[in-house]
Amino acid sequence: MAKRDYYEVLGIDKGASEGDIKKAYRKAAMKYHPDKFTNASDKEKKEAEEKFKEANEAYQVLSDPEKKQKYDQFGHAAFEQGGGFSGAGFDFGDIFGDIFGSGFGGGFSGFGGFGGGSSGRSYVEAGADLRYTLEISLEEAAQGVEKKIKYKRTGKCSACDGTGAEDKHLKTCPRCNGKGHILTQQRTILGVMQSQTVCPDCHGRGEIPEKKCKVCHGSGVERETVERKVNIPAGIDDGQKLRLSGLGDASTSGGPNGDLYVLIKIKRHEIFERDEDDLYCEIPISYSMAVLGGEVEIPTLTGKKTIKIPEGIESGKSLRVRGEGIKSLRSGYKGDIIVKIIIETPRNLSDKQKDLLHKFEESLNEKNYEKKTSFFKKVKKFFKDAKDFVEKEMEK
Repeated sequence: MAKRDYYEVLGIDKGASEGDIKKAYRKAAMKYHPDKFTNASDKEKKEAEEKFKEANEAYQVLSDPEKKQKYDQFGHAAFEQGGGFSGAGFDFGDIFGDIFGSGFGGGFSGFGGFGGGSSGRSYVEAGADLRYTLEISLEEAAQGVEKKIKYKRTGKCSACDGTGAEDKHLKTCPRCNGKGHILTQQRTILGVMQSQTVCPDCHGRGEIPEKKCKVCHGSGVERETVERKVNIPAGIDDGQKLRLSGLGDASTSGGPNGDLYVLIKIKRHEIFERDEDDLYCEIPISYSMAVLGGEVEIPTLTGKKTIKIPEGIESGKSLRVRGEGIKSLRSGYKGDIIVKIIIETPRNLSDKQKDLLHKFEESLNEKNYEKKTSFFKKVKKFFKDAKDFVEKEMEK
């Protein structure tokens, strides 16, 4: 059976914000949460299970900027044959706990095989996600660049290999009997709700050290400095994030590492201002060039380019230079450079220059100043009409 559109699954539009996506997922997850189907038939449980998995799969893609971009461009085909997503091995407890809080991290034992069942460890917590702010230039954002970053995180303890135990000897956790979670029941208006929480002693592992590691004191993790190279794609914009899977903090419960989110900050440019894929700049030209027209060199992110200035151009007029902007992450096409023309009024003139300018001005007539002529004709008519109005009023 063909997969449903992820936006349709969550009941949102394609332009939905990050907050709208999370809100829609929360609504769907609450609707099909296993605790609500404890006393349901096997068929109802199975249908709810499929819809819950479907909602989780949609949220995992649409909440990730990179995956969302691929999905918007290629649909489900973006993740087929190793395209970057697979439902297998996906921990629904992790994402559900992230949206609703740690108290909802479990609760999947109501569905056979959904999350591992009640007989085994059904919840292993991933390590914490980290954020790293990376500042790059506009040129680097436009062309793409590889950057080396250095940051601190909690990594697997080298002394005990992350087990938390001296000599790596572990024993079954007596508090949860090796399940990794503790089940609790609570009466609500919807009936008896069963939930599970991570065992506070073994943190979901089901095992505890016989003797705690002296280096990490039983946590299984220690602080470390990490250096990584990050590929910044051409066209990335200020405020966008890159997700580097598994480069966050190590888990204290035997789960996977968290992710590292690299937040891009683009330095202010001396010449250009960016608006999506277009670049804007102001170019000053002389009074004579504005009158006579000509050619002027303008900067681009890849070098100089000559553009033509039409005769009689006015200050504030914009000229578009196509294909010299930023490459779009979505389409691959480049934006434009929009040049705003600023006519610079000459200052500090000599007496000779002033004299020449006066003579030039005297040589002009109404045909040379269309706007000026039109404006003063309107002013003259305005005063004439006003005078006629006053005279008529006085005659009354």
